[in-house]
Amino acid sequence: MFNQKSKSETFQETPTPGGASIIASGTTLKGDISSSGDIRIDGILQGNVHCTAKVVIGSNGVVNGDIAGQQADIMGKVTGTIKVKELLQLKGGSQVNGNLHAGKLQIEPSANFNGQCHMSGAESSPVQAASSNGQADKRTEKAVLAGA
Repeated sequence: MFNQKSKSETFQETPTPGGASIIASGTTLKGDISSSGDIRIDGILQGNVHCTAKVVIGSNGVVNGDIAGQQADIMGKVTGTIKVKELLQLKGGSQVNGNLHAGKLQIEPSANFNGQCHMSGAESSPVQAASSNGQADKRTEKAVLAGA
C-alpha cells in the first residue's frame, strides 16, 4: 500500500566494503576480529583485532589482546601488543600495557604506557635508538660522538 517494493528487494543491499564497525559500550566479545574498514571499540574485547584501516579504542573500551592496523587512536585500556603502520596516538587517560610498533607515535601527557616502543618508517639514526627506560644505548652514543 505505502511501498511497492517487496521485502526481498529491500534487504538485497550489499554492505559497502571499508565501512566502519562499532562495538558499543556494554558489549563484551570473546574472539578475534578482522575488518577491512575502520573499527571502534567502546565495549570489552577478549581477543585480537586485525584491521586494514583505523582502530579506535574509546575511553570506555577495553581490549585484552593484540591490535594491528594502519592507524590507531587509544583512549581506553589495552593489554597486548599494538602494531600500527602509520600514526599511533595514545590519548589522555589511556592505559596501555604492552609493546608498541608504529611508524609515528604521539603520546599525550596523561596517557599511561608500560612496555617497549619500536618505531619504523622514519629515518633511523643511532641517536634515535632507545631502550624501554628511554635512555640511549651507551655504545650508540659513543659511536655517534666519535663520528662513526
